[in-house]
Amino acid sequence: MELVFAGSPAAAVPSLQAIAASRHELLAVVTREDSPQGRRGELTPTPVAAAAEELGYPLIKANRLAGAATEAITALRPDLGVIVAYGGLVREPLLSLPRLGWINLHFSLLPRWRGAAPVQRAIMAGDDLTGASVFQLVPELDAGDVFGHLTQPVGAHETAGHLLDSLAVSGAELLVRVVDALADGTARAVRQQGDVTLAPKLDLEDGRIDWTEPATTVLNTIRGVTPEPGAFTTLDGLRLKVLDSQIARDEPRLSPGHLALSGKRLLAGTGSEPLELLSVQPAGKKAMRAADWWRGRAAGSSLVAQ
Repeated sequence: MELVFAGSPAAAVPSLQAIAASRHELLAVVTREDSPQGRRGELTPTPVAAAAEELGYPLIKANRLAGAATEAITALRPDLGVIVAYGGLVREPLLSLPRLGWINLHFSLLPRWRGAAPVQRAIMAGDDLTGASVFQLVPELDAGDVFGHLTQPVGAHETAGHLLDSLAVSGAELLVRVVDALADGTARAVRQQGDVTLAPKLDLEDGRIDWTEPATTVLNTIRGVTPEPGAFTTLDGLRLKVLDSQIARDEPRLSPGHLALSGKRLLAGTGSEPLELLSVQPAGKKAMRAADWWRGRAAGSSLVAQ
């Protein structure tokens, strides 16, 4: 079949590479426009744009699938549109343009965690099982019939970044199997079943740690917002990023937000057992071992502001 692929972040690159290596013809790659990155704000192409250029595919850069972007895709007349984390909506008439419509690889077990941040929300909610689904794109958010899915356990210490990297690879294999089945006429989609939960995009405040919550909840928040937008608290009015931590089940309880050294371990009090902070990043500084950071500041204990 002749395909158009739409995607933007690094998580979509394995799918692009898998489609490129498949038996199907990739006509063009759609991705978001270059955006300012880093402290200098240099215009930088999306990871998908960089991968497409390396593979030699024509690029359509657009933040919205309208106007010139719609005209360019229409002119190609693809059999199928494939979308993976593009970052924009596909609306009519573009939605119905391909002969087989559009399919979407989504990193959750739909209908659980429909929306922009399914992996992050799954970890934050304490899910121990997640996966990926390939479904028919419809106007309603992530609500189309599902052609196939895979399941994957959520590791107890896995961050959203680690889990998404893994699902991006296994999901790409699932995606190609569905595309092959559509080409062969053997694909069968089933309606989504179960309770719908939503996974809205995270903002900076989603990473603020509430130390009054139980240790498991705090740890899940830290894991779920790592690497973006990042977990943080404030100490003496300054922001402190918490990069890595674990539950210290063998330590006595501390008041929520109370920091104290126990031997070589830096502990933070929660609503239940304390967390051991393993790696932190103080404001304006590089990441470092948490205990080393604590020894380098004023001695004694302090309360972490909420």
